[in-house]
Amino acid sequence: MAFLSNLDISVSGMIAERARMDIIAQNVANADTTRTAQGGPYVRQNVVFTENRTYRRSPDLSLSAVQFRTVLGKHLEELRGLAGRGRTQTMEGVVMTQVVEDQTPPTPVYDPTHPDADEDGYYYRPNVDVAEEEIDMLAATQSYSANFTIFNSLKSIANKALTIGKQ
Repeated sequence: MAFLSNLDISVSGMIAERARMDIIAQNVANADTTRTAQGGPYVRQNVVFTENRTYRRSPDLSLSAVQFRTVLGKHLEELRGLAGRGRTQTMEGVVMTQVVEDQTPPTPVYDPTHPDADEDGYYYRPNVDVAEEEIDMLAATQSYSANFTIFNSLKSIANKALTIGKQ
């Protein structure tokens, strides 16, 4: 059942988009943070995705222990009939490789009474645009939903294929 490898792609897409939504939520939560532990305004975070073609499941590790630390990973393993069998196979899809800081400079605001104001009376607001974050969240949600639909369709196809011989 080689077509089941397509489940890896949709599951990895859902995991990556979930991580993207977490970073977006963090950005929105810190949109007004003018002082961080590093000593400056919060800096907007972005995720970087890359293609994942080299992930191999080793015989002694379960799928969820290595990469797919979700219920979806365990479910995928059960669908493939690999639970406890120690097979090695290639997983494909997308993976979030890093979280990078947005290089947009913070916005200076003149308010000499603000506790974070410098000697010139300016404090700096984070480079987070909440409207842009909402658009990014909408895109991530739509992508997650599309991957979820693909996953359910492939699961349905696999179940139908298993019932062909019973008739």
